[in-house]
Amino acid sequence: MKLSRSASWFLLAFGVWSWFIWVTFVKNLWNDGSGLAFDDAGEPTAYFWVHLLLAITSFVLGTVIGVIGLRGVRAARRERG
Repeated sequence: MKLSRSASWFLLAFGVWSWFIWVTFVKNLWNDGSGLAFDDAGEPTAYFWVHLLLAITSFVLGTVIGVIGLRGVRAARRERG
């Protein structure tokens, strides 16, 4: 399968964006003071675990999508010259 240059750049940008957004989210989750992520004893709640799992899944998918985009960008550059 051959990706267009614009599709490759989009996928690469999506992968980078995904990491940026979810790293920020995990930092905010870890430092949550609202009582959602940690109970009064400081133990993680179900909210914390579910959202951490969502973040990890998004890291994996963002990485895979970004790598596909990076390979497409590299292939397009090799074709140009």
